[in-house]
Amino acid sequence: MASKIYTFRTIIEPDRPSGYHGFVPALPGCQTGGRTVEETRRNLKEAILGILETMSAHKITIPEDQTINFIEKVEIQPVYAEVAATQSQRTR
Repeated sequence: MASKIYTFRTIIEPDRPSGYHGFVPALPGCQTGGRTVEETRRNLKEAILGILETMSAHKITIPEDQTINFIEKVEIQPVYAEVAATQSQRTR
């Protein structure tokens, strides 16, 4: 049987103080950790492979990652600084 390559989005977040936590949104329960980002990435790849092998062995359909990713940039005005300055002026 021919092999197939799957692509999954992974998310890695700081997990203080121990290092990093990573997970795969398209594969519920697929998560791991590591001391570094690189270690967490390696552990995620191993976890993904283990889940896919188990799903394949049990003839469970492997999901395709259908996520749409955006990174939104927003600007926030320094309102608190203005409010604090206004309140400070009132108390004088």
